[in-house]
Amino acid sequence: MRDFTCPQCGQQLAFENTLCLNCGSTLGFSLAERTLVVLSNGPEPARYVQCANQYVAQCNWLVPKGGNTLCESCCLTRTRPADGDDKWLPAFARAEAAKRRLVLELTELGLPLVDRDTDPEHGLTFDLLASGTERVITGYEDGVITLDLAEGDDAHREKLRVELAEPYRTVLGHFRHEIGHFYFQALIVTDTDRSRFRELFGDPDLDYQEALDRHYAEGTPPGWEDDYVSAYATMHPGEDWAETFAHYLHIRDTLDTAAAFGFAPSGATLDRPQNGRGDFDRIIDLWLPLAWSLNMLNRSMGHPDLYPFVLADPVLAKMRFIHELCVAQY
Repeated sequence: MRDFTCPQCGQQLAFENTLCLNCGSTLGFSLAERTLVVLSNGPEPARYVQCANQYVAQCNWLVPKGGNTLCESCCLTRTRPADGDDKWLPAFARAEAAKRRLVLELTELGLPLVDRDTDPEHGLTFDLLASGTERVITGYEDGVITLDLAEGDDAHREKLRVELAEPYRTVLGHFRHEIGHFYFQALIVTDTDRSRFRELFGDPDLDYQEALDRHYAEGTPPGWEDDYVSAYATMHPGEDWAETFAHYLHIRDTLDTAAAFGFAPSGATLDRPQNGRGDFDRIIDLWLPLAWSLNMLNRSMGHPDLYPFVLADPVLAKMRFIHELCVAQY
């Protein structure tokens, strides 16, 4: 995530800002320009208007005047709570805020975002559902990412994190994991890609339910840390891919933010393609000391490690494959 400033006065701003408190300008984010834009209040005709979800989703993104009413992120949501649902709308807004960060990162990486209108069967869409009368399972199927909005509640999410012995659990993390399944379908398209996937991750066609039952009955195998980025990644090759893909997104975005604020060299920013073997090595060379320092900062504040993961060589080989597939999209 890059650093933002007010175009009117230069005041430093956050990605989520809708108002500059220094000069009073009304602001919105333009994905096309990848920056915050001042909405015109003067004689110059306005190029943009605010997304129709400005209030219901607390969305600060803009749409071209006379075009779609929903921004590029909001239009990907197929199902959400009703406008009058006071119980779940705050959680919906938190989920949409995380999704906007995801959409920007995918755009910066040049990854294709094929929506449901373009591909009615497998295009990307989100069902943001509220746990209530029926159980909601966060997951992915044929382009549909489902999120239980209860994940936006800190207490609920932390309870599940502890019960499942997970070192990390966030709404953005869920989105990054589930989008990994989408990009398995979008990026693994040739026989060579599929063969390489099998070498690194295993057979993607293994029975998923059997793998799931075995994972929860037997737990993770001893020494899993030597080959997998997380315990959940051991469950099935498809989950190993999605977990590794999510960590690739974690690393790229965090490095991008660190570079924007002077904590890392600018060479690892998302808007600059990192092509080739040497460039992936550079990303990891920058990431490892940054992750260590961030963990130490968290400990100084009495918090758990920010990035409590070990990237073993087999994990890096898998991540390198993902990197190569991503940069091929430029």
